[in-house]
Amino acid sequence: MYNTQLETFITVADLGSFNKAAEALYISAPAVTKQINLLERAKKAMQEKDQVLRIGTSPMTPAQPIVTAWSQAQEKIPGLKLQLIPFMNSQENAREILKNLGTNIDVVAGIFDDTMLRLRQCSGLELSRQPICCAVAAGHRLAGKERLTIQDLYGENLLMMHRGWSNYVDELRDDIWKNHPQINVVDFDIYTVDIFNRCENSNDVLMVVENWRDVHPLLKVISVDWNYAIPFGILYSSEPSELVKKFLKALQEVC
Repeated sequence: MYNTQLETFITVADLGSFNKAAEALYISAPAVTKQINLLERAKKAMQEKDQVLRIGTSPMTPAQPIVTAWSQAQEKIPGLKLQLIPFMNSQENAREILKNLGTNIDVVAGIFDDTMLRLRQCSGLELSRQPICCAVAAGHRLAGKERLTIQDLYGENLLMMHRGWSNYVDELRDDIWKNHPQINVVDFDIYTVDIFNRCENSNDVLMVVENWRDVHPLLKVISVDWNYAIPFGILYSSEPSELVKKFLKALQEVC
C-alpha cells in the first residue's frame, strides 16, 4: 500500500535535506515538514499502543492484585499503561480467554497450579500463596465465627471444584474424604457468580481463597484452621509478547 509520508521520509533521509526532498517530490518544503510530522505522530501513537497492557477482569479474577503489584514496579517501565478488559466467567470464556492470552487480553489474575496451566494451555507467575477459606451466607450458623475448625464443617455441604482441577484442592479433598467423612463434598465445574449465589441461597459452604472477600456482598469469607493454600498470581500466554515479558520481569524484581 502506497504511503506518502513514508516516501517523503525516505527521500529526506536519502537527500539529507527537507528542501532537496521538496524539489525531488515536486512539493513545498512546508508540505515535507507536515508529512514528516504526521509520520512522527503515527509512530508515537503506535509506540503508545504497544505500551498498553490489557488486563482481563471479572468478579473471580479481579485486576486489583495486578494493579497493586504494578504500583511497586511502574518506574521500571514508565510508559506502560494498564487497560482493564471486563469479561464474564463461564466455562467457555475461561477456556478461550486463557488459551488465547495475548490476543484480546494479555494477563489475568487468578489461582492456579501446574495442572490448571496445562489444562488451559497458558503460563503463570506466582505472586502469593492464598489460604483456602470457606464462604457462608450471612444467615448461616457459622457466619458469627471469625475462624473455623474443620470440625465446624461437620454436617455441612462443602462446595469444591471438581477433582483434577488443582492438585492443591485435591489434597484437601483427599484429607476430608479420608479423615473427615462427616463433611459432604459437593463438586462443581467452575467459579462463577452463579456458584456464589448458590452458596448464599442454599446455605451450603463454598471453598474460596482469602482475597475473594469482596466478590459477593452477601457472603462472609472465614479462615479455617488447616494448612492448605493455593498459588495466586498472573496468568499469561506461553508465548508472551516483549511487553508482557518486561512487565513480568519488573514484577519479579519487586515482589
